[in-house]
Amino acid sequence: MHTNIIGMGIYKYIGITIFILFFKSTLISAECADFDPYFHSITAKSGDGIIVLMQRYGLDGYECNYNTFVEINGLKRGAPLYADKSYKLPIKIYHYNGRSIRSTIGNNDLEKAKRIQSYNEEVLRKGLRISSYVDSKILWVPMHELDCAGEAVEIVNEMASVTSKAVSSDEKKEVEVIPPAKNVASKYSTNDLFGSKYADYEVFDNSLKNKVFYISSGHGGPDPGAMCTDCSSDMCEDEYAYDVCLRLARNLMQHGAIVHMIIQDKNDGIRDEKYLDCDNDELTYNGKKLPLRQLDRLKQRADAINHLYHKYKKEGIKEQKAIMVHVDSRAKEKRQDVFFYYYDQNKGGEDLAKKVFYTFESKYAQHRKDGEYKGYVDSRGLYMLRKVIPSAVYVELANIRNIADHKRIIYDYNRQALANWLFEGLTQ
Repeated sequence: MHTNIIGMGIYKYIGITIFILFFKSTLISAECADFDPYFHSITAKSGDGIIVLMQRYGLDGYECNYNTFVEINGLKRGAPLYADKSYKLPIKIYHYNGRSIRSTIGNNDLEKAKRIQSYNEEVLRKGLRISSYVDSKILWVPMHELDCAGEAVEIVNEMASVTSKAVSSDEKKEVEVIPPAKNVASKYSTNDLFGSKYADYEVFDNSLKNKVFYISSGHGGPDPGAMCTDCSSDMCEDEYAYDVCLRLARNLMQHGAIVHMIIQDKNDGIRDEKYLDCDNDELTYNGKKLPLRQLDRLKQRADAINHLYHKYKKEGIKEQKAIMVHVDSRAKEKRQDVFFYYYDQNKGGEDLAKKVFYTFESKYAQHRKDGEYKGYVDSRGLYMLRKVIPSAVYVELANIRNIADHKRIIYDYNRQALANWLFEGLTQ
């Protein structure tokens, strides 16, 4: 009898235990159901665009973040955003379990957890969230930590409308370098030089009004520059430098800058292909052919910049900057991060070059897994740096012969990241 009572007690205990476990399991399931990860939403502000949002929330430099944003908001690539409208960001919201980031997201990668922790601390520091993930039990996880395994852009591995003026017949040869933008709406403009896909662009503000930028992409015309002829497809320096230059020009014009593309190819525009076709139909901004002799080509470009510089100086415009963009050629095995040159006799050149350099150094630290940056900034007496009057910086984007460096320039989102970071450095 006593034994039966003990046995019944044991069964009762087991039953209660099973019930408790089941109950806890049900609670956990319910809790998970209530806190299934969802996308963080924000309300766009005046002047916001997709790239702007990606940069503000530290999501730039990863194609999957951009692609996710477009997909979850039902947009097309390059589509404009509208003020006061809600958009989902490629940031998943998790209910932080109070124990660890790894157990919260179901991933045991310690380095990933550290990056997510740093990301949450950074957005808190920026004021993008009002409390820490520990206090609020709300953890932000950017999509590049979930679905972009190993996709970090190679750039960090290893990212205005021009007003036309009436001109006299004597001045017609010196019309605006980038064809004057046509007003589409109060906030939008069009420039055919960017190509059909990117011709329409949003004008965010006029923060760069009355500031002039001369953008000179390396080589062109009879000279393709550095080449990789044993790649999957022939790669020419002038094509990749030009694409980055166009993206930079578009960024600047979105903030009201006066932009002069010294070399132009009206058939190309901004391109998203990996391998950009090599051609030789580039001309100067005013439609002149590029000379065969290298020194003549360089003099033609420097003279054009200086002529325009004096023109704007007479109009009272004080801030003028020049940037020359190239892709280097070194031994195949030599990897090369983005690096910069200035001329020590060029007024303001050193300061400008260092600002762009420090911007890239900061971006590499944020995005590159090891945070290491092997780029540099140095003085060099290159012709274009010696001969132009505005503050000038010379940029080498990559080693065109190195396969690893190719990732930095063949992917459109990396070329956009390069343009974004150049923009940030030039406008500090």
